[in-house]
Amino acid sequence: MVIYKKEIAKLIGKATNIDVNDLEAFIEIPNNRENGDYAFPCFKLAKTLRKAPQIIAEEIKNKIEIDIKIFEKIEVIGGYINFFVNNETLTQEVLQEIDKEKENYGAEGNKNKNIIVEYSSPNIAKEFHIGHLRTTVIGAAFYNIYKFLGYHTIGINHLGDYGTQFGKMIEGYKRWGEEYNLEQNPIEELTKMYVRINDLCKKDETVLEQCRENFKKLEDGDEYCVNLWNKFKELSLKEFYKTYDLLGIKFDALTGEAFYQDKTQEVIDILEKNGKLVESQGAKIVDLEDKGMPPCIICKSNGSSIYATRDLAAIIYRARTYDFDKCIYIVAYEQNLHFKQIFEVAKYLDLDKKYTDGLIHIAYGMTRMPNGRMSTREGNVIKVNDLLNEAIQRVLDIINEKNPEMEDKEENAKKIGIGAVIYNNLCTTLIKDQIFDWDTVLNFNGETGPYIQYIYVRTKSVLEKAGYIPEYKEIDIRKLQDEASIKVIKILYQFNQILNQVLEKRETSILARYLIELAQNYSNFYNENKIIGENKEIQDARIYLTYAVGNVLKIGAGLLGIKMPNKM
Repeated sequence: MVIYKKEIAKLIGKATNIDVNDLEAFIEIPNNRENGDYAFPCFKLAKTLRKAPQIIAEEIKNKIEIDIKIFEKIEVIGGYINFFVNNETLTQEVLQEIDKEKENYGAEGNKNKNIIVEYSSPNIAKEFHIGHLRTTVIGAAFYNIYKFLGYHTIGINHLGDYGTQFGKMIEGYKRWGEEYNLEQNPIEELTKMYVRINDLCKKDETVLEQCRENFKKLEDGDEYCVNLWNKFKELSLKEFYKTYDLLGIKFDALTGEAFYQDKTQEVIDILEKNGKLVESQGAKIVDLEDKGMPPCIICKSNGSSIYATRDLAAIIYRARTYDFDKCIYIVAYEQNLHFKQIFEVAKYLDLDKKYTDGLIHIAYGMTRMPNGRMSTREGNVIKVNDLLNEAIQRVLDIINEKNPEMEDKEENAKKIGIGAVIYNNLCTTLIKDQIFDWDTVLNFNGETGPYIQYIYVRTKSVLEKAGYIPEYKEIDIRKLQDEASIKVIKILYQFNQILNQVLEKRETSILARYLIELAQNYSNFYNENKIIGENKEIQDARIYLTYAVGNVLKIGAGLLGIKMPNKM
């Protein structure tokens, strides 16, 4: 397809002898389309060319020779050069590309880079609650988009399967294990045990010391502690995968903190060799005062490792195993300092600069209850499975009320309910905190996941009613030059750019809002144009545009992790 920004940059570059890549970054899309499809702000060149923006704009315009098959016209308004694309060429480009690529439309990308996305990472023996849901669906969306765009993508679930909390769980099991039915409700029972032992630790410092000693034994390979830890892990994973199956999420690697425990000594050795380890109150640390950060603890005073050490070991392992260009961590903003510290310390591990430059933390806001923060220790959590099943049931209730004879209503309710929950987590700026509210999450009106699904089902209904999808070569693109059709075409054209913006700006809401905009504009097209029943040429053109919209809605929603229902 024609890349209009590149074409504009070439024209301006030829007129000014300024680097095309620099110019392309300045090109804007006006909010008011009366000001063109693209605009170049000449204010950016005023300092370089030492002229007023208006004069620069006029001079550049007079030097430009446009290809009318690409641009119908250019205008100068103030200090802007405004470009108006040829709508017939645009329509041809978009529909021809959709005909060629079909479910891969928009997938142009980079096939030579290795991208690691670490996400979900729940803690073993704890409830998988809605706080974990965000990292899971955000990470899956980034994983899907990178993979769709041709990157070699590795999804890693870095389980929280090591640390002092397991010393607590072992102590709790020693004291009260017979009281809990771990086979029937493993996570629920383990959570109760964890809350109970945590309360006891608060009251009795000697119990907390016993818990720390249990973890040290686990690190040293004590048979009883290791066997118990393996049992907790096996039971937890079995429950976690019930959630992952509901969400349709898979991983390429399941390597938690414990996997890196025997690799932490190398981290310590390299830091010592490079003179970066110092002792502080019996612990070993890396001093980061000159970086404006508190010290990064590498070893506790009792010799136990800490999760920072395991994260550093993971970086070394991933560099060697995957040769990554980017290693992306999807973790809440509460861990901002942690990642700043380990990214800084990683520079002392004798790694190629490519790897340390490729470490990225995508932070997101916390999910909070209306009455405050959730905490496993306090037993104040909402389980993801409960949320998803509640969403499915509420949709099913609506179907039974309004369309009880619907085919496959249970499967459709599952897609709609889970889609609503996923979209709710991805549609707002990631860094913002979310207050969990059932009514908001399960609101199926307005700018929601179910609305996108509804418009998709409408496109399917139109195609079913027509009984055919015409061949692209049979389409007369001149029949799609009305305002409503062109708006839809222009949105379809942006799809690949939108996906790249998600990655560049690290923001899933860009794609979520794009899908809403496409759905809304198709709805407007549908309301303003009679699709079936006009003359055959008009009908074919409008049916094909309907097919194109449904195709892109399904691709885009799928990248967010949302499946499309057959009926609504």
